[in-house]
Parts: sequence; C-alpha cells; structure tokens
Amino acid sequence: MKKVGIIGSGFSGLAAAACLAKSGYDVTVLEKNAQLGGRARTFHQEGFTFDMGPSWYWMPEVFEQFFNHFGKKASDYYTLLRLDPSYEVVFGKDDKVDLPADYNELKALFESIEPGSSHQLDLFLKDAEYKYTVGMEEFVWKPGHSIMEFADIRVVNSLFKLQMLSSIASQIDKLFKNEKLRNILKFPVLFLGATPENTPALYSLMNYADLKLGTWYPMGGMYKVIEGFISVAKEQGAKFLTDAAVTSIVQTKDKTLQVHTSGGVYIFDYVVASADYNHVDQKLLQLDARNYSPQYWEKRTMAPSSLLFYLGLNTKLKNVRHHTLFFDRDFSRHAHEIYTEPSWPSEPLFYMCCPSVTDASVAPKGFENIFLLMPLAPGMTDTETLRDTYFDIMCRRVDEIFAVDIRPHIIYKKSYCISDFISDYNAYKGNAYGLANTLTQTAFLKPKMRNKKLTNLYYTGQLTTPGPGVPPSIISGQVVAGEIIKSDKR
Repeated sequence: MKKVGIIGSGFSGLAAAACLAKSGYDVTVLEKNAQLGGRARTFHQEGFTFDMGPSWYWMPEVFEQFFNHFGKKASDYYTLLRLDPSYEVVFGKDDKVDLPADYNELKALFESIEPGSSHQLDLFLKDAEYKYTVGMEEFVWKPGHSIMEFADIRVVNSLFKLQMLSSIASQIDKLFKNEKLRNILKFPVLFLGATPENTPALYSLMNYADLKLGTWYPMGGMYKVIEGFISVAKEQGAKFLTDAAVTSIVQTKDKTLQVHTSGGVYIFDYVVASADYNHVDQKLLQLDARNYSPQYWEKRTMAPSSLLFYLGLNTKLKNVRHHTLFFDRDFSRHAHEIYTEPSWPSEPLFYMCCPSVTDASVAPKGFENIFLLMPLAPGMTDTETLRDTYFDIMCRRVDEIFAVDIRPHIIYKKSYCISDFISDYNAYKGNAYGLANTLTQTAFLKPKMRNKKLTNLYYTGQLTTPGPGVPPSIISGQVVAGEIIKSDKR
C-alpha cells in the first residue's frame, strides 16, 4: 500500500482522504489544530453549540454524491431541513424581504416589487440552470492543469453561452431595474470573493443553487456534516492525527516526501496539501520546490476575510430568521472598501445567523444562539479596539431593525477576525474564503493542483480548482484523489 499524507482536515482534505483510502492507499491526515474539520470546526460554551465556519448548506446534491460514492446517504449521518423562508434581506427599518422556498411564491414576491420581473426571473434562472448543469458536469471536475482540458468541442461551444467574458452585474442590471432585486440577485456571488462587476456571468449558477435548489440546514449544526465525512474516511481506513502542525516538506533521495511535524517525521509516497496553499508553497517547501514567487501571491485577488462574533443570549428574539442579510447600507460602497480600496468599512453590510430559531439543540431552552459576520478586506490591521467598534455598530443596527438591544442579554461572547484566521489556519492575509473567482482566476488560471517540481505533491481546497465554498472544496478533494490514482496507474 502506498502511503498518502494529507495536510489539513477541512472538507477538501476529508474528501480526498476518503476517496484515496477507498482506492487502497494507506492514508494519514495531519491536522494542525486539536479538532478535526479545518475552518468548519465547532465549539461548545455555556450550553451553546457554535459552528465556527460555514453556515450555508447549498447544492445538496454535491454532498449526496460524495456519500453515494461510498454506498451511503447524507441521511445516514444527519437530518437535513429545507429552510423556508430561505433567508431574509433587510433594506431598512420596516423594510424586510423574506425569500420564500416555493418558486411560485418567489415569483409573486418579485412581481410585487417590480411589475414584469417574474418573467425576467424565469429567463434569468433558465439561463442559470443551463450554466449550473454545464458547470457542474463539464467544468468543476477538471483539475485545471492546462487550457487543453477545455478544448472539447462541447466545452468550447458552451463558453459563449456560459458568458465567461461578461460580468454577472451587467446581466442582472439588464434584466432588473429595481435596486432591491438587483442586490438580492448579486448577493450569492459575494461568497465567491469578488464584486459582481468583476465576477463572470457564468456564476449566475449560484442563483440557481440559491433560489431553485434551496437553502438547507443539517440539524445539530454544520459540524454534523464534518462528522459524517470523518466517519466515511475512517470506514475506508484513513487515520487521523491532531495537534500535528506541519513545519516542512522535503523530498528524499528516493523521491518520497518527508513531512516534518511538531510531533515527528513521516514519509509518504504522495502528499495532498489541503492547508492554505500560500502557506504550503511559501513556508513549508524549500525555495527550489515552490510553484510560485512571493510576487505571484501578492498579485492574487483574495476573497474577503471576516469579523465574526459568536454570541449566546439569555433571551429569545422575536421575528428573527435563521439567516438575515443586512443590506440597509450602500452595497457598492462596502464592496469598494473590500476589493478596490481596502479599508475597514465606513458603513458595513453584515450577516446575522440565528440557528436556534430552527434547531433547539444549539442553545439552552429559552436562549438564543447567534453569530454576526461582517465581510472585510484581507490583510487589514486587526485590533480589539476595531473589533469592539464594529460590534457596537452591528448591535445598534440589529436594535434599529428588530427593536432589541442584544448587548444586555449576552452571556457568552467570542470574536474572531483576521489574526485568528492567520494563527489557526495559516490563512494568507487572513482570508476567510480563499481565492476570489475573478475571470483571471477561474479554471486553469487558478494556482495549479499539482506541484511543478515535486511530482508527488498535490494541492486541494479553496485556493485551487474549482474554487471557494463548501461544495467546490468537496469536489476539489475528490478531483485531487482522482489525479493521484491516475498518476499512479501511469
């Protein structure tokens, strides 16, 4: 059995571990932190259960496909509930919009805001469905080694229909005139790490995932999904080591890879780096084994970082949804302060998640579990004073909209920001979501999945193919496993 070392136990690392172990490899996962899960970790405090990372469960078929590969179903590991409404968008006091799960209700909502827009929504989502189908079948499963992967005539023909060269903002603005509807439709691409003006129209496929496939929630929290992935990997024979921070990767004379950790040295035939790509490339490898220069990384457009607050309240909130987007300030201005002129935002948009509205198990009875998330440019100075300032801003806005000051009710509070992403995940510039999906950083233009100097070192996760987000990371882990298996056969 050839030995494979996987650095990092996030979604991509766990997917790769399970697939490679199933194919007969001796797999060991090395995790820097005390808990498995990467950015999707969890913690418990004062009777509350907090998911530290992802909170949106989109593209349920990607999860199902992963489990099916092992003769399992997602329901073997957790119970899924479709949220209705999917989420709420706040535009101002007494100006809130619920996005219903039912499509006919959604069309009626659009029509009530902008007459004629329900027909435009049909056109937009029909186009988005085509992009989703082609994207999920043709694009995301390609490793991105070369442009020649896209030379297939079906793919070439699709490139024009997929609108790779125009922006999603221009497509949405042509179809819809109302700013509320425009902002609702532009929201999903913020997960991809770029402004709608700089994101290819291809990514309206995210709108299809959002508005047609739905927003779901795994009861017990997102870490239930991680536990499912860990169980699958262990069932295939994968082994896990925690508190095993990797300090260097060195090729031996017989071309195997020596992985030095805080707890010992391991020798592997193959290594899959599911940790932060920049960290592995610039800090763990010797100069002659690196894929890229420091200048290359400095020129990359990173997805945002975030300022988060995990809060336990000793009261229940009224009329609060599971997911709430605060779009009650200038959307374009905040995006400009993330991507164009990086700075702490003057009037931030933010997101509030309240899973205890749906799931009583994540908070004590009569209490509320919420977290606040404010997108932030990566690489900013992060201080406790700044965190406190923006916490007060967000709390005041919650009070303004929901007529409740949550601050006197807080019995537990934990903040998390750029410096924490760096210390916990070695995240380049403290990014939260990886590499932005701009046109010049799409498909084969992303950092390569394979090391150019060490033929048995591969990369997976949100800084390589296919991109940021939980479903792409799951696919990334499966793709890299397939690449190792193919390479071995050759």
